[in-house]
Amino acid sequence: MEEEKTLSRNFIETEIDNDLAEGVYDTVHTRFPPEPNGYLHIGHAKSILLNYGLAEKYHGKFNLRFDDTNPTKEKTEFVDSITADVRWLGADFEDRLFFASDYFDTMYECAVKLIKKGKAYVCDLSADEIREYRGTLTEPGKESPYRNRSVEENLQLFEDMKNGKFADGEKVLRAKIDMASANINMRDPVIYRVARITHHNTGDKWCIYPMYDFAHPIEDAVEHITHSICTLEFEDHRPLYDWVVRECEFDHPPRQIEFAKMYLTNVITGKRYIKKLVEDGIVDGWDDPRLVTIAALRRRGYTPESIRTFVELSGVSKSNSSIDYAFLEYCIREDLKLKCSRVMAVLHPLKVIIDNYPEGKTEMLPVQNNLENPELGSREIPFSREIYIEEEDFMEEPPKKYFRLFPGNEVRLMNAYFVTCTGVDKDENGKITAVHCTYDPETKGGDSPDGRKVKGTIHFVNASTAFRAEVRLYENIVNEEGRFNEDGSLNLNPNSRVVIEDAVLEPSLAAVQPLDRFQFVRNGYFSVDPKGFTDGKPVFNRIVSLKSSFKVPAKTE
Repeated sequence: MEEEKTLSRNFIETEIDNDLAEGVYDTVHTRFPPEPNGYLHIGHAKSILLNYGLAEKYHGKFNLRFDDTNPTKEKTEFVDSITADVRWLGADFEDRLFFASDYFDTMYECAVKLIKKGKAYVCDLSADEIREYRGTLTEPGKESPYRNRSVEENLQLFEDMKNGKFADGEKVLRAKIDMASANINMRDPVIYRVARITHHNTGDKWCIYPMYDFAHPIEDAVEHITHSICTLEFEDHRPLYDWVVRECEFDHPPRQIEFAKMYLTNVITGKRYIKKLVEDGIVDGWDDPRLVTIAALRRRGYTPESIRTFVELSGVSKSNSSIDYAFLEYCIREDLKLKCSRVMAVLHPLKVIIDNYPEGKTEMLPVQNNLENPELGSREIPFSREIYIEEEDFMEEPPKKYFRLFPGNEVRLMNAYFVTCTGVDKDENGKITAVHCTYDPETKGGDSPDGRKVKGTIHFVNASTAFRAEVRLYENIVNEEGRFNEDGSLNLNPNSRVVIEDAVLEPSLAAVQPLDRFQFVRNGYFSVDPKGFTDGKPVFNRIVSLKSSFKVPAKTE
């Protein structure tokens, strides 16, 4: 008899298993409900993949629905970017794309129903007065003087609100619940307000808009969502969520379950901060590769597989915690290490002249594309009398244990020959302009037939065939010491973006396409920037460096 496999379940799956076993629901239907008021970031990826993954695991359905109830901050640009992000991550929502604004008529009818049941009233208090009347965590609120208006008066006033007879902020519709509730969210919350703003989807049809806490449960109920999976800050809102679906008399109401957000160290995810960076021109848009919006990660060269691995290994928890940004970098390294060709690129070129190599001769040397993955095949790279190496690979007066090139020292040119430094050329200021070497023709391929060993191996690019391109090196946009200065402004890293305008690359890189990815030997993983891409003039973004001391944390449940 085969041993039964033990299935690992996070707490959400355990709750869903119980609901299905007890007949509360006979299917699983989830959704990802973003507000289209900015670009999604890495934290949203967790919610997308969690909700979509649950629908897949239980053979249910998944909706992408825009909670577009606040037209003051919403744009079609954000709708388009979010749609692209969700699709890129692999969450399939074809034929299941919805908007909260699709249900504005239903929401209005629900509000009317509440008024008729004596569960809602029109209030004339200002926003500041409502806040004052609400009370505190230790003191109950006070009832509005308009709380006991008749049903007939409330119906007429609410219709007048809809018909544009009142100014913005002049009147609101409030749920009538309990001003003494220990949960402040239940102290007669506002559920509709007057706002003369053109909506990206409904135009000028409405001048009243529902509040999020009223609209959201109705959207879920209308779409027959079974499990509303959301983050912990909505836990205190759950009683109001349940009140709305119950009082609006929806059959088979959805169930809200909360999980912990995913916080990443030393990054900016707040929309207002990102918006300020964009508006101040500090970054070149919401997709600037220094950010961790999903669009920025995609542009930088991250893969959807690496994001999915990151989310999966992070686990699902009930407790908020922070994850080291290095963990995200670990995931992309692991994903790319067997996928990418390892190519030669010299970011800070220093010319080397091999004096005893025949002038005018160019030979092609065979190179494996990826030593760890033979399936990627091989290519040939050119080699001749003049090549480029990295400036840091030569020192005229090296310290101890420096094993690269210096006068009198022999090193291996990767996949080529042993060379020995014989001297240097300098300009009138004493700056080295070229290094002279001799090569051993018996060491072709990087090995010596007489068995002699060298301690240093350096890469190179052939000078006459070198392809010149712009390379950008990225770091976190905020300093690791902290996000804020004393005055509350962002503590920006001045080295977050370093542009190298004249790097030299092997000629095979002249024909790349947007988002092609490579490992630049010894320099990291790089991707072709899709933004403003021009054939023959690619820009390479560094995705991540090659090494890290990061250790994978245990998965949390």
